[in-house]
Amino acid sequence: MDAITIQILRNKIASLVDEMHYHFYRSGYSTIIRESRDFSCVIVDATGRLIVSPPMFFHAPVYRHLVGRILEIYGADGIVPGDVFVSNHPYEGGLPHVSDMAFVAPVFANGKIVAFSGSIAHKADIGGTVPGSTSANATEMFHEGLLIPPIRIRAGGVPLPDVERLILANSRQPVLVRGDVTAQIAVTEMGAQRVGELCERFGADIMCEAFAAILKGAADELRGAIAKLPEGSSSAEGLLDSDGVVMDKPIKLAVTISVHEGLATFDFSNSDPQAKGPVNLRPSMVEACVFYALIGSLGPRFAFNDGMRDAVRIICKPGTITHANAPAPVSNYQMVNLKLVDVILQAMAHFHPSRAIAGAGSSSALLINWSRGRPGGSNMQYEIIGSAYGGGMGHDGTSATAAHLSNLHITPIEILESEYPCRITRFDMAPDSGGAGRWRGGLSMQREYELLEDASVIRRFDKSRFPPNGVDGGREGGPGRFVINPGTESEQVVRASARFEMKAGDRFLLQSAGGGGYGDPHERDPQALARDVEEGRVTQGAAQAIYGQKIQ
Repeated sequence: MDAITIQILRNKIASLVDEMHYHFYRSGYSTIIRESRDFSCVIVDATGRLIVSPPMFFHAPVYRHLVGRILEIYGADGIVPGDVFVSNHPYEGGLPHVSDMAFVAPVFANGKIVAFSGSIAHKADIGGTVPGSTSANATEMFHEGLLIPPIRIRAGGVPLPDVERLILANSRQPVLVRGDVTAQIAVTEMGAQRVGELCERFGADIMCEAFAAILKGAADELRGAIAKLPEGSSSAEGLLDSDGVVMDKPIKLAVTISVHEGLATFDFSNSDPQAKGPVNLRPSMVEACVFYALIGSLGPRFAFNDGMRDAVRIICKPGTITHANAPAPVSNYQMVNLKLVDVILQAMAHFHPSRAIAGAGSSSALLINWSRGRPGGSNMQYEIIGSAYGGGMGHDGTSATAAHLSNLHITPIEILESEYPCRITRFDMAPDSGGAGRWRGGLSMQREYELLEDASVIRRFDKSRFPPNGVDGGREGGPGRFVINPGTESEQVVRASARFEMKAGDRFLLQSAGGGGYGDPHERDPQALARDVEEGRVTQGAAQAIYGQKIQ
């Protein structure tokens, strides 16, 4: 097949994925979808191999596991046009956690499956022991919500309302979940229809050949880049604050990377045994961290698809934090992902020092279950809280943004105050929270909330006990913080993920971790430091005490 046709069809699929994302977020009911955009939409081939990666990268490796399981259960001969499958099962479907619900629809041409359309999206509530389902201290996956193995929710184009009724009966937010599920099924079916139209236009055989060529091209390109790395091995490890249950015990994540004859091996066997709390990972999440960190270390021109698996070997020991066995809880997976990315990047720096980067602040979540909520609105508030990137050679870290893997959005103040009984009294970047260095770490964001109604507040975060690391003499980033009633006699600084029962009039301040610094702070360009001080990113005291420069 000629290269032009391959590129045209790849771009057709990429444009379709963008179209699916646009329609979904415009149709979403919950703020999780329409503000945070905590979802992905994809097209995969007949075996589940991803063709073009979605913006929310950590979902990318999941689809192969999910589609593979659907084919294993039903067989290609047991799937018909118009079928739609649903699952949220971390162990049977490979989903990140129970709150992420996936839908998959087959694409038929000439009487056989040629592709699948798929989507994964976070749901406002799917049951479990706490409102919002994503518990900070669950001890088994049954605490985290209703578990749905891969099953049909549409059969030959006919809806199966009993399945939807079962899902909604287990949700504290059935209106939001129904709206998001309906939109998600619609966009998944739209993706399948569009691929079918491409098959009619170009021919099904041409589409399948193009998919195979796209996958092979990515594998060859990655294998060639790995072959240019120096052969050898490198190890690194890092610590999570805790598992959310055994509070005084940190959790170790470890990797050894070996490069030999164009093959990169990532071995996580030395990581701690699986945890009692919800910080365990399924293999699909480890794969996401590996490919993200590997591609980021090699350069910005690579685009992930499942063909790249041929150039990489991943070893995860069953029963460890990176390959948990059921029924271990997994709802706090994302902050573990981000710590694992830091560890992998630290080990990768041995092979490509110029692409080394300091540790990033952790992604975190805030969930508020209001006793009533605003009239006509939801009483479930869910937010993704941004943090910051670490500094790298030649550049400072980016401030107040979602770090690594997700590309999620921070919910605007206007949305929060118009839809929920809260008032945002502060929203800015925390001075001196970026790790000092020749290239400074990004600053963390901080928000202060005033509650106008009684509520249960669930905070999930990491890197308060072990802040983001610096590189090559750079300082650590500022730790994450959660402060209840700041500046009052009842002020309480909380260092761990937990659930809090709070009253109307209470306030809390949340601050994410800042990025680590890169290089000796005394080597920072004086003009860059003066600009930092002028803009309030670095205080006068820190400029003199840490950077060794007095700014007038």
